[in-house]
Amino acid sequence: MERTLKIELPENVYDVLKRLAEKSGKTPEQFAQDWLNQALQETSADPLEQFIGAFRTDIEDWAAQHDRYLGKSILEHLREREE
Repeated sequence: MERTLKIELPENVYDVLKRLAEKSGKTPEQFAQDWLNQALQETSADPLEQFIGAFRTDIEDWAAQHDRYLGKSILEHLREREE
């Protein structure tokens, strides 16, 4: 079953969406639907999702940026081992 979702976007967000859609040969609506599907697949396949909200932290964007933070931490650890 399909559902219709109506959202209001700021003009600057819509302009970016429209430009990206045009580059991919899609309508803004098609592009947004594909993007949402992709984001949902990535989120549901993320093994760290189960830990979101499980720890107290002052890092506000941890849930969205955890891959970047983990990568940075691993890189720092590897650099320390080389020294």
